[in-house]
Amino acid sequence: MAMEEMEIGSFGIGIAFGVEVEGVGMSSCVIFPIGVWNLNKAEINSEESLKVFDQTLSHTLLRPNRQGATARFTNGRTFVDILAQLLGFPNYIPPYARACGRDLLQEANYASGAAGIRDETGNNLGDHMSMNQQVDSFGQTVQQLRRYFRGDVNAVGTYLSKCIFYSGLGSNDYLNNYFMPDYNSTSSQYTPQAYAASLIQDYSRQLTELYKLGARKVIVTGVGQIGCIPYQLARYNGSSGNNRCNEEINSAIVLFNTALKRLVDRFNRGKLPGAKFVYLDSFQSSQDLVRNAKTYGFEVVDKGCCGVGRNNG
Repeated sequence: MAMEEMEIGSFGIGIAFGVEVEGVGMSSCVIFPIGVWNLNKAEINSEESLKVFDQTLSHTLLRPNRQGATARFTNGRTFVDILAQLLGFPNYIPPYARACGRDLLQEANYASGAAGIRDETGNNLGDHMSMNQQVDSFGQTVQQLRRYFRGDVNAVGTYLSKCIFYSGLGSNDYLNNYFMPDYNSTSSQYTPQAYAASLIQDYSRQLTELYKLGARKVIVTGVGQIGCIPYQLARYNGSSGNNRCNEEINSAIVLFNTALKRLVDRFNRGKLPGAKFVYLDSFQSSQDLVRNAKTYGFEVVDKGCCGVGRNNG
């Protein structure tokens, strides 16, 4: 498994939307993933990595009776895949675009690879759905649910209140926006502090809109040490001894994570009555994973599982 960004989407219970275990009934939990986890072939930007993608894809997505890893972010299950499994879901959660009708009460994933809090984030990687678009898509789902519940708004609210929403965003807003000056001008428009504040302002509005649509149990992940992912290790020559991480990126991420923690605290202190937000510290957990790799069963922490080039980044 690569020590890559663990974002998976923008919002959702476990990063997928409306997941009902067949036969359990309407009182069961649903997962709505949002953010950055869906697989977009347009993001594979080299012939070598495309071959790796196609080889893995042929054994998973193109064989509907087989469940396996896509190798987009990992050669195994993602965090949300494992969460869904622990909650009792038998299969990987399919994308929102393939779910309709009653299926929306069972499985739907709104997450999109390359997505960001800002609309322009990830445009260099091809088509994707930004967080704003994902929230809009969920709004359309809520409208369908209202029709399914015959206009009973209270029933829809009760149903959604039992769902878990998993939102992981931010890394692309740095890797594929702020620290990509050839494609975006944000680094010349904002200081790191001002950029983090701008992201949090937008993210607060988006999460609040999810709340208005019915989200009550929300997991929000911070951004991990993306200055230390294989891609950065391959391209960045650190000047501080053995520290090969891009600490400029890591320092900017700390600003974002600190502000995100404060936002979650404000939500839980009554800004969004009846909601419960949980913050997952991906930065600390990624540090712990590298420092104690063998404890977790890993032998390699500086190379990707299935990429190409130096560090498989």
